[in-house]
Amino acid sequence: MYYALLILLLLVLFCSVFCIVRRRKIICRVRCMDKCQKCALLDELGEPFGYDYHCGGAFFSSTVDAWQKTAGYTWLYDYMAPRFNMVFDALPVYFDYQGKTWLVEFWKGQYGINTGAEIGIYHADKILSKAEYKTTVFSAAEENEMLPCTLRLYKNGEELAGLSQRHWWLTAFLPGCFSRPAELCLEASICFPDEKMCEAFCRGLCQTGFDAEKICVQGCCVSFVFHAAEDAHYGILTRFHRWFSQCLNRMYCKLYLWVTKPFTCTADRILYLYYFLPAIFRRILRLHRFHRHCHKKHGCRPPKKRCCKKNCCCR
Repeated sequence: MYYALLILLLLVLFCSVFCIVRRRKIICRVRCMDKCQKCALLDELGEPFGYDYHCGGAFFSSTVDAWQKTAGYTWLYDYMAPRFNMVFDALPVYFDYQGKTWLVEFWKGQYGINTGAEIGIYHADKILSKAEYKTTVFSAAEENEMLPCTLRLYKNGEELAGLSQRHWWLTAFLPGCFSRPAELCLEASICFPDEKMCEAFCRGLCQTGFDAEKICVQGCCVSFVFHAAEDAHYGILTRFHRWFSQCLNRMYCKLYLWVTKPFTCTADRILYLYYFLPAIFRRILRLHRFHRHCHKKHGCRPPKKRCCKKNCCCR
């Protein structure tokens, strides 16, 4: 019995020393990298998940060819989101244009340990009735249908992220930042190809309850500020899931900041986590609300050609 206890103590001591030495080596490895190396590596690591890293803004955003595009969008994704630590305000705008029902949706809130915002552009293959909105799977806009979008995310008046790009799903996610959706403000702008589509979108936006006087239209570009969800009436179960998920999100954010406390820069923290705890790193980049659902329902997954690299983070 004494020998077993001694072996156990030696094993614990060995593991402790090993972790300390490994941790110090990783810290030195990250500190020895220059900014360009860090950004290039973060882009490479984020690619299998459909994201790239913006060094200037210290946030991840979705790529135009992100694999999530194949999953499209359906109302169920938003409904199930709080069960998977995604707590956000959503503003879906439906409108009819050229024989199709289009959906441009805006999100802002907490995605696990990430504070973020999204603008998604989707459409059905026909004109839908209002009763069909929540049962239809919308397809993501194709390359020739993508629109120039701009998003700026603010928290209590302070800008967290800003991005402009022609996209079907423009996003910004800031790791290690905890926020309540009510604290966030999304300043959004979209440019449409013609006046008819612009007018149809504005009508759809007004139908959500958005004040028409707060919509700014310049030519075919529409700008507005999304601060509060106009029609956020959640059931008791959903309110519980939102509250519980936010409790977990706050705890995970504090844990992330504590584990990565040798660094203060977001890029350094993420790389340190990748080398020290790769499983947690992969969890951080599983940002989208339908990650678990789309694999089962649509069979989509990151392309294998992106996952066969040596030491790939998605293995």
